[in-house]
Amino acid sequence: MFKKILIANRGEIALRVIRTCKEMGIKTVAVYSTADKDSLPVRFADEAVCIGPAVSAKSYLSIPNIIAAAEITNADAIHPGYGFLSENEKFSSICQEHGIKFIGALPEQIAAMGDKATAKATMIKAGVPCIPGSKGLLKDLEDAKKQAKKIVYPVMMKATAGGGGKGMRVVWKEEDLEDAWNSARQESAAAFGNDGLYMEKFIEEPRHIEIQIAGDRYGNACHLSERDCSIQRRHQKLVEETPSPFMTKKLREEMGEAAIKAAKAVKYEGVGTVEFLVDKHRNFYFMEMNTRIQVEHTITEEVIDYDLIKEQIKLAAGEKISGKNYTPHLHAIQCRINAEDPYNDFRPSPGKITSYHSPGGHGVRIDTHVYAGYTIPPNYDSMISKLIVVAQTREEAILKMKRALGEYIIEGIKTTIPFHQKLMEDEQFNKGNFTTKFMETFEF
Repeated sequence: MFKKILIANRGEIALRVIRTCKEMGIKTVAVYSTADKDSLPVRFADEAVCIGPAVSAKSYLSIPNIIAAAEITNADAIHPGYGFLSENEKFSSICQEHGIKFIGALPEQIAAMGDKATAKATMIKAGVPCIPGSKGLLKDLEDAKKQAKKIVYPVMMKATAGGGGKGMRVVWKEEDLEDAWNSARQESAAAFGNDGLYMEKFIEEPRHIEIQIAGDRYGNACHLSERDCSIQRRHQKLVEETPSPFMTKKLREEMGEAAIKAAKAVKYEGVGTVEFLVDKHRNFYFMEMNTRIQVEHTITEEVIDYDLIKEQIKLAAGEKISGKNYTPHLHAIQCRINAEDPYNDFRPSPGKITSYHSPGGHGVRIDTHVYAGYTIPPNYDSMISKLIVVAQTREEAILKMKRALGEYIIEGIKTTIPFHQKLMEDEQFNKGNFTTKFMETFEF
């Protein structure tokens, strides 16, 4: 087992990893930018190293600075959290070269799953259902037109290096294809430095359902059931829950089996997530594989009563998977609390928290790095807290979430708590009737 782990991240996930490491008797190193010098991860880690200024490119994305911090503190492993360098093939490889264990996927696994076109080809070969689409990247506009006719409109063009909805365009008819082609390429090039596009059938009334998986270096893999992440705004998840209200026993078995096939296809080591789109007829299609811990891993932990960060660390240390294919018997919901103004188009609201009170009680969990007097910097993602509840049924979980949201007080900044309170009152949400398009008609 590792003696000291450096956490190459910030915020709640850094604190989350520190807590598990302490429980495992492992020393921790927090790295931080100048904007995060007063953060809780810095306070609670055994050691802390400043790795640069507030801008991410010069701190949390600076591989030389992070490796240097690991070497001067004699860390024998690095946990990347999520975001930043967590799915960076080069970073994983450099860690290997320096004899530091990267607690995440191997470089070749990140490469296989990081490029969407390559990932799809790998999944098709493994027998995992994929959305009908182009075989590889589109050569030019004429090729795009030819493929669209073959797939049948509506189609969606996607950036091969994409994420967060950038470089994506839905095209309903051929006369709109050229404009979509040009704008998607420009956006993709600007965002990722890569204008490569591929095309897929556009799935109507989709739900975003992902399967948590774990694999070890001995070829074993299991799934830990699903999470429904369909409540999204601009392709960013807002609420997640498990089990999905749309799930059936048959669908869970089929999706779980497909997720294990996906993991074994790349000989996956560690904790990861296979994401699917599921249409209204419960046909499911591979979307992508996240080779890291997810923001929403918390709700899976609550229904299986197991620490996924601990499992991640143990697998990285060479242990066999301790889990088995799982069917949840409890219901958990997570609301992402962002420093945003929901009354003003969710505009970011950085600043000083003047008053803070977190909810408590049975079945309520808070993962956060903020406190009264903490100043939220404007440089990073606006998520400041995750409110998680677990109960016997979905109905009870929603009631518990309503109660917990009512107790949650964060003053001095705007937050998305009022949005979540309204969502929990929504009739269609309460009935489980929602898709990834839900927020397009939700009035707030």
